[in-house]
Amino acid sequence: EVLLRMHSVGICGSDVHYWQHGRIGDFVVKDPMVLGHEASGTVVKVGSGVTHLKPGDRVAIEPGVPREMDEFCKTGRYNLSPTIFFCATPPDDGNLCRYYKHSASYCYKLPDNVTFEEGALIEPLSVGIHACKRAGVTLGSKVFVSGSGPIGLVNVIVAKMMGAAAVVVTDLSASRLKKAKEVGADFTIQVKNETPQEVASKVESVIGCMPEITVECTGVQACIQAGIYATRSGGTLVLVGLGPEMVTVPIVNAAVREVDIRGIFRYCNTWPVAIALLASKRINVKPLVTHRFPLEKALEAFETTKRGEGVKVMLKCDPTDQSP
Repeated sequence: EVLLRMHSVGICGSDVHYWQHGRIGDFVVKDPMVLGHEASGTVVKVGSGVTHLKPGDRVAIEPGVPREMDEFCKTGRYNLSPTIFFCATPPDDGNLCRYYKHSASYCYKLPDNVTFEEGALIEPLSVGIHACKRAGVTLGSKVFVSGSGPIGLVNVIVAKMMGAAAVVVTDLSASRLKKAKEVGADFTIQVKNETPQEVASKVESVIGCMPEITVECTGVQACIQAGIYATRSGGTLVLVGLGPEMVTVPIVNAAVREVDIRGIFRYCNTWPVAIALLASKRINVKPLVTHRFPLEKALEAFETTKRGEGVKVMLKCDPTDQSP
């Protein structure tokens, strides 16, 4: 293990949800819990078996650590391990604090040209990497990203990076769609009160064809429906956003058109990929951070996220650090 002095921690929608509702699905907050799982910091102390890190190293933290070498770990899909430790998922404490202890294997050294803030953004970015890989985004893909929150935006960034020829994004909010354009979306559609079929036909008309891939990032029933209708026959719909446990969807439409529906659960094996992309400046995640607060103003930061202001709210945990 390593002891870290935390630097930057992003606030996620799930953090706000636990704070407000005390549960997400089967994960229920029963005792006081530290939030935060999008994080970076500096190594202060290393355990005796740690060789790849030393005090002073700047690291990004992968929040999910398997507790045992089970069948999922053996096949490289450790995110599916039922006993995995995960920061800020009850009952496991997160890392929104001054000092934090974590498994050294899940702390990744940041190159000098990658900032702490970028290091903290690797966590949401990883969702985009994992989703686009599961979707099979490749050279020339036409991609529909449903929802333009932080997760929709990282999917836009990654899809473009993986060679998508056209990416169209839908959202209710004009300001969020403006941000989607800023990070590389080719087309945006502001949804008002259209039916799912109408949204699907708008997507088709702006790209000029039905997209082979849809990445659904809202979890809203109508959006999942639109995702099925919009996806080209033989294509893939990846469900990233989580909404109600039961949703009504046109499953026969998907079945008879051979639209594959895939789920994703967090990510696995994405930190090295993300660090390589950030270090080579092939992707730019800096526009995602719109608000910054010191740890003392955590409540204000959470309120800002809850109101849906900006995109990504970042907390600064190290009072000695004066970097921007």
